[in-house]
Amino acid sequence: MTNTAPLHLGRWWSQDGEKIRCDLCPRHCRMKPGQRGFCFVRQATAEGMALTTYGRSSGFCIDPIEKKPLNHFFPGSSVLSFGTAGCNLGCKFCQNWDISKSREMDRLMDAASPEGLAATAQQHGCRSVAFTYNDPVIFAEYAIDVAQANRARGIKNVAVTAGYITANARAEFFEVMDAVNVDLKAFTQRFYRDLCASEIEPVKDTLRYLVHETDTWVEITTLLIPEENDGDDEIRQLAAWVREELRPNIPIHFSAYHPDYKLNRPKTPPSTLTKARLIAIEEGLQFVYTGNVHDPAGDNTRCPDCNHLVIERDWYALGQWGLSTTVKGTCAQCGTRIPGHFDATPGQWGRKRQPVRIGQ
Repeated sequence: MTNTAPLHLGRWWSQDGEKIRCDLCPRHCRMKPGQRGFCFVRQATAEGMALTTYGRSSGFCIDPIEKKPLNHFFPGSSVLSFGTAGCNLGCKFCQNWDISKSREMDRLMDAASPEGLAATAQQHGCRSVAFTYNDPVIFAEYAIDVAQANRARGIKNVAVTAGYITANARAEFFEVMDAVNVDLKAFTQRFYRDLCASEIEPVKDTLRYLVHETDTWVEITTLLIPEENDGDDEIRQLAAWVREELRPNIPIHFSAYHPDYKLNRPKTPPSTLTKARLIAIEEGLQFVYTGNVHDPAGDNTRCPDCNHLVIERDWYALGQWGLSTTVKGTCAQCGTRIPGHFDATPGQWGRKRQPVRIGQ
């Protein structure tokens, strides 16, 4: 079975002689009509650049917001997550390779209009919708239309992205995103070139833009891979850059790698994550978390001023709530404001993962 959905004309492209140039991501793929770009889902046509996956998804699931991961964005709330197919990076270690590396359009069995998706999120009481599984940058037109439909219903928008997008496109894309987790793959150009077939500088530019020029809530994730990006010096340099170029209160998540796709390295030991967390704290970062391992110290949120436990977590389930119930987002013990978006009481979604179909 093949995807027979009509092509949707894209927004970011220019004519380059006989070819169409895609201006959405820094690759700037140049294609003749009928050809597809590196991401495989953007195709040149006689009319311009088209998105072949508009309105199609590889599946919909309601998750805890902490799974994105976002620890400072309405903790305990539920988020409707979905993705499409394809990716504009070539990561040899992709943890979602069956979706992001897919060129089989018949994977996209679930169809959803922006309005239908927003209505489903509202029906299930989801606080937000996450564009995830594969990078939403490559289906930006669809993501933006869904995001606008969500906002009309009071639903928040979350992008889980590698941040590999041009300055030309990022303003329109991130303007409709309320929160974003940026996957900062490593802190060397060597890693981005050899393991991701991309570049680091556009990602750093995206992070600077998000933190200093938008109101979008930002958290960062770095997947630590043994022998590739887990050295003490690199982690220290990454943390120092976040402190100096962004802000010391930007939450960062160090996550454990498991062997997948084309890279065969051993699983990341929990001790590596613990050490990375301590290094980042030594460098002045205030909210440092560990992921893909059971680590209470790396799950919990503490007040940076008095060290009071303000949010206790056990994997994706919340425990003690030490934020004020009268002044939202402040430490109940000393009154310090904790950066992020918080309700007076935590959400109750817990660890549940609930697949859904649009319209059900």
